[in-house]
Amino acid sequence: MSGTELGLTLLALARAAIGERLEVPVRPGAVDTHHARLREPGATFVTLTHEGRLRGCIGSLDAQRPLAVDVRANAQAAAFRDPRFAPLSAAEFALTTVEVSLLTPPEPIACVDEPGLLAQLRPGTDGLILHCEGCRATFLPQVWDSLPEPQRFVGELKRKAGLPPDFWHENLRVARYEVVKWAETS
Repeated sequence: MSGTELGLTLLALARAAIGERLEVPVRPGAVDTHHARLREPGATFVTLTHEGRLRGCIGSLDAQRPLAVDVRANAQAAAFRDPRFAPLSAAEFALTTVEVSLLTPPEPIACVDEPGLLAQLRPGTDGLILHCEGCRATFLPQVWDSLPEPQRFVGELKRKAGLPPDFWHENLRVARYEVVKWAETS
């Protein structure tokens, strides 16, 4: 299955999963939903936008379930369980764009201070996972589009984790990952 075929399949699976919950029929198109790659473990994020604005984003950081199962579960979670938004309605669904990001396995970044971390970042490429003493958050690489400065990117990620933007501690752990993403076109 080529990357394009995989992307079309994941987008179709995500849209169909949301449509099922809303009891709105969705035509999946000509996609191979029985391909072996979909049975392999995969970690995805599903991002929903409505009229160009974020409408939901939920995902998995670790590949612990089959790719098809992961994308369907994350699509439904993004549509109906993102705590920042009310559940998606059937009326909104028709005007909502689906994006699926397939994550690479996270790789730890060795750093003893924030300048050391900032020096290793690859803006536009790295998604980051930050965790320290029970606080954890991630930003997909797409977030670089709205937070292009590394120091601000990291500061906002800390804030998302419930930490002050200037926080640093020897127990702070950071990992990076990359994504391949596909989005529906209008």
